[in-house]
Amino acid sequence: MARLSFFGRLTDSVFPAEQMLSLPGTVRDTHELRQWLSQIWTLGDLLDDPTIRIAVNDDIVSEPHPVSDQDRIAFLPPVGGG
Repeated sequence: MARLSFFGRLTDSVFPAEQMLSLPGTVRDTHELRQWLSQIWTLGDLLDDPTIRIAVNDDIVSEPHPVSDQDRIAFLPPVGGG
């Protein structure tokens, strides 16, 4: 099972903020992962917001990037501050 972690404002939409999910065979990369998650949850930001970066196995990746059921995948929205 893939370990998906959500940070920042995404924790308002995903509870718990860490999920263990089996990825379907149709999900082979980060683009397909965003599409699949937007179908199973109400998370339009994941598909529509390119500022939300994805880390696979602790490395921020350029998309589309391959994913598998053995990966740790984190969704990282931009950080604001002042």
